[in-house]
Amino acid sequence: MLIFDGYWYSMINCIFLFIIRFSLIINLFTMVYRLLFLLVSLGFATTIAAQDKALQAQTTANTIIKSSTDGVQWLSWEEAQAKMKTEPRKIFIDMYTSWCGWCKKMDASTFKDPAVVKNLNENFYAVKFNAEQKETINYSGHDFQFVKNGRRGYHQLAHSLLNGRMSYPSFVYLNEKMERIMISPGFKQVNQILIEFDFAKEEKYSEMNFNEYKKSRA
Repeated sequence: MLIFDGYWYSMINCIFLFIIRFSLIINLFTMVYRLLFLLVSLGFATTIAAQDKALQAQTTANTIIKSSTDGVQWLSWEEAQAKMKTEPRKIFIDMYTSWCGWCKKMDASTFKDPAVVKNLNENFYAVKFNAEQKETINYSGHDFQFVKNGRRGYHQLAHSLLNGRMSYPSFVYLNEKMERIMISPGFKQVNQILIEFDFAKEEKYSEMNFNEYKKSRA
């Protein structure tokens, strides 16, 4: 009987020790798992933080780029005249009408180009002028008004600036003294209008006409 009791005592003791060791192993695995989970979480958080920082930097860069190419800073005739009193610049006038399809195409293409936007905003006062507007404009002591002509009509200031050649779109360049540099009729691709900008801002018109200038650039 003592032998039998000793046998079961030894068995129970072995089982008890096995359970303790198994528990220790489970606890050890649990600690390792938690440690690995913590390391992975820290690594993931660091990666996310780095990505967020990069995204913020990219967003800031895009904002800076966007702010410089957001669009042409169009002015009215009156706004441009007010600015000329304190900071004279050359003036670029886009003569358009509400029904002009090529005018709308210019707005949707050429005037969206970053190089065109940058040139206009930095070197000119860009004026949008509806050649058929009804509002009277007082300029240089004269009242310029809308003149009815057939089904439509024209504004007297547009007629004067275009020298009577009423086609759209047309672009008028004026120097700092409000003297006309040139009239450029018709739709313009980006490369075409950039050459005109250079002709005006470099004041090559004092040396040659525009056709001569284009040949010198070819």
